[in-house]
Amino acid sequence: MQVFYDPAKISYQTLVAAFFASHDPTQLNRQGPDVGTQYRSIAFYANQAEKEILEKEIARFNSSGKYKDKIVTQILPSSKFYPAEAYHQEYIYHNPGNSYVRNVNLPDYYTFRKDFKGPFKQ
Repeated sequence: MQVFYDPAKISYQTLVAAFFASHDPTQLNRQGPDVGTQYRSIAFYANQAEKEILEKEIARFNSSGKYKDKIVTQILPSSKFYPAEAYHQEYIYHNPGNSYVRNVNLPDYYTFRKDFKGPFKQ
């Protein structure tokens, strides 16, 4: 997912915190039942300051003991973005009755909302 943000409204640090709270950054090339390089944990940065924020957050997690395993999130400079096919866009919104949405996506989202105390769009 490509994210554009206004630093006057939300900080990159907050976005990074939401990113790490929204998935398991210790799983290499997978997220839960989904396996493959397309499911890897990867974060992109636009400048050196953003890169340093990502590196500091990973170091903080690795030293905190929050996770049993080390963070495997790749950190790479931003490059050309290729959006997913149209049928992937807003998938949960357009497919609320899908069993994967009901049994995996939504429970993960509700856990994120409970655990992440950052700002949310209402």
